[in-house]
Amino acid sequence: MNINQYLDSTYLKTAEQANISEEATKEQVVNLVNECIENNFKLAMIRPKFVAMAKEMVEKANSEVLIGTVIGFHEGTNETSEKLIEAQKAIDANVDELDYVINYEAFKSGQINLVKAEVYKGSKLGLEAGKVVKWIIEIAALTNEEIVVLTQLIRDIVLEKFGEEQASNVFVKSSTGFYKTEDGKPNGATFEAMELIVENAKPLPAKAAGGVRNYDDAVKMVNLGVTRIGTSSAKSIADGGQAAEGY
Repeated sequence: MNINQYLDSTYLKTAEQANISEEATKEQVVNLVNECIENNFKLAMIRPKFVAMAKEMVEKANSEVLIGTVIGFHEGTNETSEKLIEAQKAIDANVDELDYVINYEAFKSGQINLVKAEVYKGSKLGLEAGKVVKWIIEIAALTNEEIVVLTQLIRDIVLEKFGEEQASNVFVKSSTGFYKTEDGKPNGATFEAMELIVENAKPLPAKAAGGVRNYDDAVKMVNLGVTRIGTSSAKSIADGGQAAEGY
C-alpha cells in the first residue's frame, strides 16, 4: 500500500514547548513542508502563524500537498467565538483544512448545547469557505461510551445541518497529541478507539492522530476504515521504519 496519501505530516510544538528559538521553529516548519512536497504526503499540519508561508512554498513548488492548521489548540476550552476568529484568519491565509479541538470538557460536564453550537458554527464557517473541517475529540480524556456519544453528536449535526453531500468534508479526529495521561496510557489513537469512531462517524470520515508508530500500524488503521493519519514521523512510517516516541 502507498501510505503517503493517508499521512498528515505534523509539527505543532511551539518554540517554548520544544525549547528552541522562534527562528528554529520556523525552520522546523519549512523542513516539514519541504519533506511533504518531496514525498507527496497528503497534508502538512502546522500552527496557524505559518499557514501563509507554507501555502506559498507549496504553490511555488507546484505541489498538491495540502496545508492544515489547528484551531483552539490544544485544550479546546476557549470560547467558540475565539475559535471562529482563529479559523477565519487561517481561511484568510488560504488554509485547506481546519482541525478544531472540540470543547470536550464542556461535553464531559453536560454542556451539550454549547458543544452542538460549536460544531455547527465551526463546521459552517469552514464548509462555506470550501475547506475540510476536522473535530478533535481527545479520546484520552473520554471513556469509550463518551467517544461513541460525542462522535455521534458530530455526525448527527453535520448530516442534519449540511446534508450527506458534505459528510466527506467533516472528519472526526482522535487526538491532539498534547493531552497529559497518567501511568503511561496512550494519548493518541488506539485501534479500539478508532474502531468506535469509524463505526459511529459514518458517513463522516475518521482521522487517527498520534500513536501510529510504523507502516504496519498505519496499514492496519487504513484497513479499519481510517482515511487520514496524523503523525510527526511521516517519513519514517512511509519508509517502513519505526517512528520515534511522540506524536
